[in-house]
Amino acid sequence: MNPPLYPLPRPFAREQAQLQARGIGSWEELAALTDAELRQLASRGGALERQLRKLRGQAQLVSELALQPHEAALLLYAGIASSQGLAVASPQQLLTQLGRLERSLLGMAPPRVDAATVRRWIQRAQARSGRSAN
Repeated sequence: MNPPLYPLPRPFAREQAQLQARGIGSWEELAALTDAELRQLASRGGALERQLRKLRGQAQLVSELALQPHEAALLLYAGIASSQGLAVASPQQLLTQLGRLERSLLGMAPPRVDAATVRRWIQRAQARSGRSAN
């Protein structure tokens, strides 16, 4: 089951308004937008192209790897911007990066992402890209 696109987090309110006005209603539709379409959306007022690119990157991870939106956002903020980047990531290094990021966002709360989850994500990305496991 595909997660809903809306509502987006509050910092993306302008971008959400532009996407809704354009009739973009799913992560798959957002993932399929071209650079030119993102520029056009941004030029119509309110939306920032940089923010739209972040959302498209998140949407591509959600669509290509069946991730939840919050998982894809976490990967983006940890420096993984594509399924190809995830496919070549070191599981231990990525787990360390994600742990640091989660601690900076959530304090000392228990981490939400564990080693098995990271390995599963990397395996999905490798399967999608045709890469063999490390």
